[in-house]
Amino acid sequence: MQHFRYGRVMYLAEKTEPAPNGGPPVILEGIVRKKCVAATYNRMAVILAPHALFTKNDALYVAAVTIERDGQRPREEKVGMFKLDGLVGLRLEDRDFVTSSVYEPEDERFVGSTLMAVEG
Repeated sequence: MQHFRYGRVMYLAEKTEPAPNGGPPVILEGIVRKKCVAATYNRMAVILAPHALFTKNDALYVAAVTIERDGQRPREEKVGMFKLDGLVGLRLEDRDFVTSSVYEPEDERFVGSTLMAVEG
């Protein structure tokens, strides 16, 4: 319980739980709002454009285009598969992305197990 004091009277208010952060909530928000996410993956700083969240072998994965890896742009644009547990320090960036032309929603690697994906 938290105590709030208004004038001379003290009121009790139910303590509210903080909004979830990290992991799936960040990825889902990135997908819905088409915002990049930043994290560390295999000890490298990455900025990703998340296109889909899906399950594989009872684990969560992200299909994403790598925008930057250790401050450098990749040589070619491709959709990578990232195990969500491996994305450390995941946070939403104030950087928009457009749906990549190399993203194929019908890709057999995640069709049927997609929890959320970008639209058009």
